[in-house]
Amino acid sequence: MSKVILYMPELEGDEQLLIASLMKEMTETQAEQFARVYRERRRDPGITLVLALVGFLGIAGVHRFVLNQIVIGLLYLFTAGLCFIGTVVDMVNYKSLTFGYNKKQALEVATLIRGAFPLDTPPDQLSA
Repeated sequence: MSKVILYMPELEGDEQLLIASLMKEMTETQAEQFARVYRERRRDPGITLVLALVGFLGIAGVHRFVLNQIVIGLLYLFTAGLCFIGTVVDMVNYKSLTFGYNKKQALEVATLIRGAFPLDTPPDQLSA
């Protein structure tokens, strides 16, 4: 848990536990690179909520596009958020929608970092 608090103090709850479990076996170099890449890909739940609220202004589904759910985003766009019912449901579930996206990104980044920075490679040989 200390690596998460050190590199990503902004995380909370289930996301913090997920990231802690992913970072547990990482070296300091891997953890630092993971935090850098994951922070760029991560979506904030507050932004998801604000974008869902934009659905009431006539541009429904923007939050789904941001979360890489293109088909559902298009469906919301052309049906006014499924007559606003889907938009209201998404406003209630915005944290779980964002956590699902962030979980997928965290797993992808962890795989990428473990492949790019193997555990048995000394840090001085990474630049060679």
